[in-house]
Amino acid sequence: MLVDSPPEQRADTAPAPPTHWAIRTLGLLAALAILVLVALASIAIGAKELSVGQVWHGLFQDSGTYGDVVVDERFSRTLLGLLAGAALGLSGAVLQALTRNPLADPGLLGLNAGASAAVVTAITYFGVTSLSGYVWFAFVGAAAVGALVWFLGGSRGATPVRLALAGTAVSAALYGYLQAVMIMDDAALGKMRFWTVGSLSSATDSTITQVLPFLAVGAVVALLLARPLNAVAMGDDTARALGANLGRTRALAMLAATVLCGAATAACGPIVFVGLMVPHVVRSFTGPDLRWILPYASVLSPVLLLGADVVGRIVARPAELQVGIVTAIIGGPVFIFLVRRRRTAQL
Repeated sequence: MLVDSPPEQRADTAPAPPTHWAIRTLGLLAALAILVLVALASIAIGAKELSVGQVWHGLFQDSGTYGDVVVDERFSRTLLGLLAGAALGLSGAVLQALTRNPLADPGLLGLNAGASAAVVTAITYFGVTSLSGYVWFAFVGAAAVGALVWFLGGSRGATPVRLALAGTAVSAALYGYLQAVMIMDDAALGKMRFWTVGSLSSATDSTITQVLPFLAVGAVVALLLARPLNAVAMGDDTARALGANLGRTRALAMLAATVLCGAATAACGPIVFVGLMVPHVVRSFTGPDLRWILPYASVLSPVLLLGADVVGRIVARPAELQVGIVTAIIGGPVFIFLVRRRRTAQL
């Protein structure tokens, strides 16, 4: 009598052969090495160039010299870029798995719109002017929109299509509100103009301290969801057959994406395309297994974000081009390429 193999052995998420595991591990180590180099470049490159010796001295032997002060300032900026990049990459990968749409990003579910609308409200109606104040309003706005989209999408009965439709509708309404408020309030427009571009230049130790707990919790939840989301990505019926709790998995995925995207947006403003590009590119060489996509995205997304920030400092010296502008310039053509490639593959 023939005996069927267990479902987990038939699934696409079965453990990869040892050779594949070793190659992917080496690739992840190489990505970490690249991240270290980009982080050092982020500290060394700016309006004033610093030598390797100055960077080392500023990091480990701070004596209050001009170079050491510059290193301290750029270190906070670099650290925020590392954290925000990882958060955006993880949230994008989670949302792509949740919606079963490889071209999804945090903006699809309205999280960026929620954060932006909350900051506009804080500036216009509550007189908030500091970045530390923006952080909390932006985070609450993203969380509130995440909860609303989850409710409108059907809560525990939510499906990828319902969530995407609910997110699109809520985003449209919020961006309409945002534009109306800024048109009627010139002061709000002036203050919002810098924040909505997306920047790392206002990074401080206080900002990092405020968002770090949220980023840590969101990252842990996202990484723990790798196996359940693998099952969900294979379809509802298959996921149920594999023992996945669809409602709980989707609720936790929404929570993780909201916390990660909300905290990153609160600290840096809405930075686009990072959460879309990196997970999509990573999937092309890791395959669909989120146990690999999530770690790779959390490493390579900061590479993109910090790299874009360094480019922005170089091309506009002695001023700088905000990182949100650079990622948009890079992301537009890449997004068109990804859409065209996906359409060609479906023909």
